[in-house]
Amino acid sequence: MEEKDLKELRELVAFLKENEIAEFDLHRDDVQVRIKFASALQPQIIHSAPQQFAATTGALPVASAPGAAAPVEEPAEVLHEVKSPIVGTFYESSAPGVAAFVKVGDQVEVGQVLCIVEAMKLMNEIESDVAGEIVKQVAQNGQPVEYGQPLYAVRAR
Repeated sequence: MEEKDLKELRELVAFLKENEIAEFDLHRDDVQVRIKFASALQPQIIHSAPQQFAATTGALPVASAPGAAAPVEEPAEVLHEVKSPIVGTFYESSAPGVAAFVKVGDQVEVGQVLCIVEAMKLMNEIESDVAGEIVKQVAQNGQPVEYGQPLYAVRAR
């Protein structure tokens, strides 16, 4: 994809956010794009054909567009990222030797504790902001995390 097209796509996403447009389809020549916002702050490109744009914001793509040999293109799955709200140390359980709050495959609800991020000797419980299935734990137990760093990928329901 050319830089000009990427710039145009970024401008389109900004325009859609500013005008609170929840869903948008674009058909131009041989390119089709569908943009659907999961929330006011998080655009997700759900489907494009035959070219795949890689301009998702705040989402973790799980499947990429199939190659040219595939007769039918499947939409890429877009997962919700639970991000660290602070800088600190990531812990998957409340204490050493205790089971993790959640593991891959678990179903979670909004407000359910997923992990702890320790900052300045304070233990901050990080809660899920979406209901769904834990697909991936991105952060490693006992390792430092940055503000905005993804901790978990969740398939929202």
